[in-house]
Amino acid sequence: MGSIILKEQHIIDSDTRSLISNRYKRITRAVNRTFWSSESDTAHSFYVGSYGRGTAIDTSDLDVLVELPNSEYNHFVNIYGNGPSRLLQAVKNAILMTYPTTDIRGDGQVVVVKFSDNMRFEILPAFAIRSLGGTTTYKYPDSHMGGNWMTTDPKAEQDAMKAKNGYSLTNGLLFDTCKHIRFVRDTSFSSDHLSGILIDSFCYNAIGGWHFTRDNESRTDSTISYEQALLDFYIALTDYSGRCTVNLQAPGSNQIISTHDWAILGKVLRAIA
Repeated sequence: MGSIILKEQHIIDSDTRSLISNRYKRITRAVNRTFWSSESDTAHSFYVGSYGRGTAIDTSDLDVLVELPNSEYNHFVNIYGNGPSRLLQAVKNAILMTYPTTDIRGDGQVVVVKFSDNMRFEILPAFAIRSLGGTTTYKYPDSHMGGNWMTTDPKAEQDAMKAKNGYSLTNGLLFDTCKHIRFVRDTSFSSDHLSGILIDSFCYNAIGGWHFTRDNESRTDSTISYEQALLDFYIALTDYSGRCTVNLQAPGSNQIISTHDWAILGKVLRAIA
């Protein structure tokens, strides 16, 4: 069907952003009250996922990392049974104190808070690992398969995405591409799952030298459209069975990400091109 990627086409309106901020602060305060004995509604938490990377649209989930004291990690790692699951339940109970009638449940690695208007927060409890060099990564629970602990580096991903989206590189094209792919996914392929980190990692690698025209810069004609170039890049990384042929890495953190949704990404790119 074709769908041109335009500049600032999918902006979340100010009322929705205000509601997101209000709920974020109330959830943060609830967690801080239980785990830090603090009434702060901003400390020990920050947006991650697509909202944190700047690639969310108005249908996106809101992912929030809440840092907990390391003493809590020592407690839950040594607890009898599935420690990660027990941790998710403890965070769930903390949030229920503020939202007692809201649909709240543990789900694998996060606590899902689903409001009656379908706005959905995914709360990732995590423990900071601070290196001598000043960098910080986070350890978080995975309640699957009896319970495990995994690591993530969301701030490195955010920094890398922001840098590549900058005026001197893509002039906003990176974020707008990621948002448009989400929009097409949600409007035309809503029954299929396509993860946000796969979208953002693909676009980060596929964008090459493409960018929105800068001030005082003449438009350069190309033999193919930008949308077709994205599809061509996808095809070049796809084998005869439809699987991705490379270990796709997340921007900044360089963590290998799942390409389980690779075929769905292809469907969306073909619809755009």
